[in-house]
Amino acid sequence: MTDIGAGVDETGRLVRDGAGFLLQRDLGGTFRLVLLRVPVDHVEKRVRVQGYYAGNGIVEVEGVAAA
Repeated sequence: MTDIGAGVDETGRLVRDGAGFLLQRDLGGTFRLVLLRVPVDHVEKRVRVQGYYAGNGIVEVEGVAAA
């Protein structure tokens, strides 16, 4: 379990759904992502996401880059 406020640095596949964006984690499971900018170029591709865990499977993202 990840603590609220803990740093997140994970890779996986960026997926768009009806409510926004998800990271399908390489380690298993998903994170719902809170993004300031829409990473259109990275949708359906493998990415590295960095940010902070906000609880309930949500990550406040500081950056998204190709993995």
